[in-house]
Amino acid sequence: MRKTLAILLVTALLLPLLAGCAPTVAPSSAPAAPAAQDAATVLTVWDNWTRDEDNTLMEKLVADFEAAHPGVTVNRVVKSFDDLKATAKLAMSAGDGPDVVQINQGWSDMGVMVQGGLLAPLTPFAEQYGWLDKISPGIVARNSYSDDGKNFGQGTLYSLPPVAELVGVYYRKDIFNEVGISVPKTFAEFEAAMEQLKAAGYVPLTFGNVEGWPAGQTLGEILNTELPDRTYLDDLIFSAGGDASWDSPEMIASAQKLVEWSDKGYFTSGYEGIAYEDSTNLFNNGEGAMMLTGSWMSSTFQAGPNGENIGFFLVPPAAEGGFKMSTGGTSLAYAIRATSANVDLAAEYLDWMMSDEAAKGWIDVAIVPVAPVDTSNVEQGTLFADMVAAWQSMNSRDEVGHYLDWASPTFYDTLTAAIQELMAKQITAEEFAQKLQTDHQAFLTQLGR
Repeated sequence: MRKTLAILLVTALLLPLLAGCAPTVAPSSAPAAPAAQDAATVLTVWDNWTRDEDNTLMEKLVADFEAAHPGVTVNRVVKSFDDLKATAKLAMSAGDGPDVVQINQGWSDMGVMVQGGLLAPLTPFAEQYGWLDKISPGIVARNSYSDDGKNFGQGTLYSLPPVAELVGVYYRKDIFNEVGISVPKTFAEFEAAMEQLKAAGYVPLTFGNVEGWPAGQTLGEILNTELPDRTYLDDLIFSAGGDASWDSPEMIASAQKLVEWSDKGYFTSGYEGIAYEDSTNLFNNGEGAMMLTGSWMSSTFQAGPNGENIGFFLVPPAAEGGFKMSTGGTSLAYAIRATSANVDLAAEYLDWMMSDEAAKGWIDVAIVPVAPVDTSNVEQGTLFADMVAAWQSMNSRDEVGHYLDWASPTFYDTLTAAIQELMAKQITAEEFAQKLQTDHQAFLTQLGR
């Protein structure tokens, strides 16, 4: 997660088959008779499925795709989130770049690529394959831009995500039971639980922030508790104009709360020198009572040594039952290089990844697919059941939130650098918020707003 990272999700159920459960027949949504391909056609795909369980599923799905497309070889290249962000734009502008790549849907990645004419429009394929029947209007918006790349959340579909994504709190049920804590229903109860866990000798939140984006997602969840509805963030993320500003009282208060959590010792000691992957390994191996991160970790945590004791809940609202967006949306989305010689074949590959069989595969590795599927057989009381319930709640209440770094092409870099300065107390919360606003205002000026 990805990682920021994300942050944005679908009408039915669920957002990652063990090898033995992978599909062995062509997905039902794939064309019955794919067009014949030239001998040794190579489809190069860059994706972000780095974790063992996810990679096992992808290898099987790719093998089945090749079997259903004689003469086609998929050259699958697996990259980390950071590597994709650093290399995808340049690669998509090259004549020999990947045919398909997973990208971050925000201004910094997909927006820039659309502006540069680097991505093939997917709306015709969405109509051909029925993708719009599988993803909600909100998901369509998060993967759409005007053709000039100046309007986010509307226009042409340029990318397609296979799984849902949500950020929340993984927790150790055994530790909660030992300390006498229930799943919190309000933000105040959540903070009280962290204080109680610390007093009991546990690290409340396993945390590493070398990359900066984990703190950005934590900040985003704090900010979501400050907002009465979705207007503020919708306006900022989609750069729709209006009076919304990053240097708002809500953002300043959220930044102050993040520093307060650090001062109170709620995070892993030395977190500024701990990489995100290392922090997930710490939690997976028993360090900490909770970890605030995304659904992309569910398969790893469920398969880990404490999997049976790990549950999941969304960061609760300020008032019980009240409105609160939760960071999320979808996974990184598949896009097709505009100059690819294999655009039609690439669209078949995307459809393959949106098939019912692929969706069942994600469920088998405890990840929620974007496409609606039957989850009636999901075992209750499991981590995956918690994820399904959380997604249903977010989606049905229109509380699917945003990743903050989507706000401008440079916002990811600005946010991650500034938040590290904030947590090191090199700048104040007010100065932090002003850095964000300065970045965003420059982008709005560029857009002519």
